[in-house]
Amino acid sequence: MNPPATDATVAPTVETGAPADLDRELSWFAHLAMGTVFGVILTKTQVISWFRIQEMFRFQSFHMYGVIGSAIAVGALSLYIIRRIRARTIKGGDIEIPPKDFGRGFRVAVGGTLFGLGWGLTGACPGPIFALVGNGLTVMLVVLASALTGTWVYGHLRDTLPH
Repeated sequence: MNPPATDATVAPTVETGAPADLDRELSWFAHLAMGTVFGVILTKTQVISWFRIQEMFRFQSFHMYGVIGSAIAVGALSLYIIRRIRARTIKGGDIEIPPKDFGRGFRVAVGGTLFGLGWGLTGACPGPIFALVGNGLTVMLVVLASALTGTWVYGHLRDTLPH
């Protein structure tokens, strides 16, 4: 027979049931829907086009620079507004955006160069890889597998790398 539970030994209960499961399913659906809309936008604006990316890296077209510049402007304005009006999350919590220390020097140059080389060689940065696969470019599954493998390797080596 087990001894009676005291306040110190009673584990907190976790609320389970249909509402939590429904929230999880709706959250999954919302993320899938937003990802699909993002993929359609990437496709319609031609930012997943290998030719557009090559034009950018060869300085032959302003298209990609305009899209990237617009994204930076919209992001900066959005962050300004979020901070200015002290917007809150859907659940009422504070939105906190911690400052980032991107560092300087050699490691940033190496990381940026590797990212740029991968982008230039494959014609895709991480976001559009899924849109390209969704558009039927099955060869991009190799790029996706490589990106996931690189992320996995980095995760295992992170503690040994200089940051």
